[in-house]
Amino acid sequence: MYIAILGRQPALGVAELECLYGGAAVRWFGAQAATITSDAFAFERLGGSQKAGRVVLELRGNWLAVSRQIVRHYSAQWQDASHKITLGMSAYGFSVSAREVQKTGLILKTKLRATGTSLRLIPNAAPALNTATSHHNKLGRSPHHIELLVVRAQDGRVIVAESVGAQNISALAARDQARPRTDAFVGMLPPKLARMMVNMAGPLVQPSSTTEHSAPCPVLLDPFCGTGTVLQEALLLGYDVCGSDLNPKMVSYTSENLTWLQHRSAKATPGAVHSVQADATTHQWSLAQQLSAVVCETYLGQPFSAPPAPAKLSAVRTTCNHIISHFLTNLRPQLRPGTPLVIAVPAWRGSDGQFTHLPLITQLEQLGYQRRLLQHVRPTDLCYYRENQVVARELLVMEVMK
Repeated sequence: MYIAILGRQPALGVAELECLYGGAAVRWFGAQAATITSDAFAFERLGGSQKAGRVVLELRGNWLAVSRQIVRHYSAQWQDASHKITLGMSAYGFSVSAREVQKTGLILKTKLRATGTSLRLIPNAAPALNTATSHHNKLGRSPHHIELLVVRAQDGRVIVAESVGAQNISALAARDQARPRTDAFVGMLPPKLARMMVNMAGPLVQPSSTTEHSAPCPVLLDPFCGTGTVLQEALLLGYDVCGSDLNPKMVSYTSENLTWLQHRSAKATPGAVHSVQADATTHQWSLAQQLSAVVCETYLGQPFSAPPAPAKLSAVRTTCNHIISHFLTNLRPQLRPGTPLVIAVPAWRGSDGQFTHLPLITQLEQLGYQRRLLQHVRPTDLCYYRENQVVARELLVMEVMK
């Protein structure tokens, strides 16, 4: 069993996990973590989890009791180790100070020194090490660079897990900022959100083929590709990709960015990249019948720095609803039944924190789609936004009706 430390919006991380591993394999563990029971768990493919670890102890109690058991367990396990150990400790869900967490590590260090084991302890500025500290110290990346994730649920259950890694913020930043082409005017879809969306389309499944050596790769379509953020994450996850955009400049930017990614990253698939200038409300995609998934950020309307007046909001909402409805109507007959879609549509946050949604959300079945209802997350929780942001991205996880 594994435990994942979820990101800023935990519901999105749990939705991603459930779409990949199934509702029966995923459980909330407190407000900021989830457990995963799967032999196929692969932390490095996730976008919505900051850290993850393999569960080694299941305990109960407050920090003092748990701390003693951690010291007892690891002073025995690591005695006479042949290599120096670099250790970080992170506590979640405890009423505990950084100093108390650090004290546990220092006690363990003293006990190990007596057995001939050298331990370097990463200092705690907070009860939990931040992702950057874990990443830059390579914690969880080798048997000698270890982070203990100590997580307490509200009912008193405690999990101690050995990290399998922290989110690679360096690579995410490069894919966001170091690409040859960006355009703030069309919006900046964060790579980690794009990755979550690709994963919410479900586990990547290789299509069957009658010839053993010529099985085609799964193909993912982004009909509003912009600068190619969704497509770059899909390439890294093993898809061939197809993108289109109404603006020919965006198609050019996508091609440049994906070429850059394939030259830069050994993890990007070397396979097919198709991009074309097209209107998503009328275009007929030649690869539509081969698609394994459709993932995109649709038209979000104009940005707002403050909640707009009701008349303005109504006009923008009507425009966005018209464009996206026509896109979905055009796409539906081109896709095979059951094809998964994950699309980001706009929702507007008012000054009271409440959202105004698109009318089409209640009309999806009339358009030929049905939402995939998740076991652990409500559809209303699938909104990505930052504090003081008016236009949120509402994620619709759905499939073509049969």
